[in-house]
Amino acid sequence: MTIYEKRRAAVARSLKAAGGGIAVLPTAPELARNRDSDFAYRHDSYFYYLTGFSEPGAWLVIDASGKSTLFCRAKDLEREIWDGIRLGPKAAPDALGVDAAFSADTLDEKMPLLLQNQNAVWYPFATHAGLETQVDGWLGKVRARIRFGAECPQSQHDLCKVLDEMRLLKDAHEVAILRRAGKISAGAHVRAMQASAAMLRKPVAGGLREYHLEAELLHEFRRNGSQWPAYTSIVAAGANACVLHYRAGNAELKSGDLCLIDAGCELDGYASDITRTFPANGKFTPAQRTLYDIVLAAQDAAVKVTKPGKRFMDPHDAATRVLAQGMLDTGLLDKKKHGKLDDVLESGAYRQFYMHRTGHWMGMDVHDCGDYTEPGSKPREEKDALGQTVMRKPSRILRSGMVTTIEPGIYVRPGKGVPKEFWNIGIRIEDDALVTAKGCELMTRGVPVDADEIEALMRG
Repeated sequence: MTIYEKRRAAVARSLKAAGGGIAVLPTAPELARNRDSDFAYRHDSYFYYLTGFSEPGAWLVIDASGKSTLFCRAKDLEREIWDGIRLGPKAAPDALGVDAAFSADTLDEKMPLLLQNQNAVWYPFATHAGLETQVDGWLGKVRARIRFGAECPQSQHDLCKVLDEMRLLKDAHEVAILRRAGKISAGAHVRAMQASAAMLRKPVAGGLREYHLEAELLHEFRRNGSQWPAYTSIVAAGANACVLHYRAGNAELKSGDLCLIDAGCELDGYASDITRTFPANGKFTPAQRTLYDIVLAAQDAAVKVTKPGKRFMDPHDAATRVLAQGMLDTGLLDKKKHGKLDDVLESGAYRQFYMHRTGHWMGMDVHDCGDYTEPGSKPREEKDALGQTVMRKPSRILRSGMVTTIEPGIYVRPGKGVPKEFWNIGIRIEDDALVTAKGCELMTRGVPVDADEIEALMRG
């Protein structure tokens, strides 16, 4: 628990540096799925980051002096028969390293007492429905005691700004979990590739379906200790790969189709995120291989500039240059119409086939928290996705300990002037990159990425 105590102490120091105050943080609520059934419970990432505690109904309070108070569910022997053992307030200080713990039933009674005589209150803005109203109710009770000498906090601040900066830089404990999550997810992708080729070599009744490969992923995640998928798995057959947020359905995978799988597990509260695109039968067609090699070259270019001192958008810019040149070379973009590479980049014509960014922060959440612009920098004029001039801050400077994905792609929908041999081909290649002192470590390369290596794996 020392890890979580150190993180809470860091929050307290941030509050003190900002002039003092008290921080209030709830975990996620339980959510009903239908009638008597709830969705599988998943804690709030900010709350877990500071406590390592995954029971619902809990709250954490930290003041600038460093004192931490937990509110959690009271022991209830009858409910524990049905739902499992609860930690309870009595055991919480020793188990979690907090200074004090109370039943969550006493929250509305005790919070006004904790808030009074504090000059500021910190809580996560716009993350928990009704939290602002709840805080206002507590402050109203404090204000009612002013005539008795109580002082009410004079300002409210977003706790996410403090926690986002902390979570953006991963410590050794987090990196170890992320590496393990990446290894499990890579193994799941390998299993899906092999299952695809095997099921097409020996056809099954009803054909090979997207859900068959999703089942292989889920089995591999769980049997290796992962608690959940980090997000709903994308398993896209053929033209479905051109839908960026497609979900695994019942479409049939046929010999000659490409399959795009974007899937990763969540392990001990941390995500992984891998995308691989492979031929369902284990052999790329010439057109598929041409576009695949362009995307892989784009990823290689992005990897080379993912290192300390570079900016977050540098990998995207490097990948986009390779993709755009590939579009010109293959005729996806007509040189007579769109001009040379710099013309394509300036006009944004490449967005017809590549419309998303090359990466995002990753950690406890698959799209993790943290600003994408450099704190303290001044806005400057830039062109947005529509070619309009906007004022925008420079992107974040990469530092050792940050984790980002690197995921270029090409998505070719049928269209006038688009070579027919490339129609309905969707390709994305994604790995999780830990920024290190000299460059980056790709934590998900346990699954092949080179086209020849993918074919060799699937032949086996």
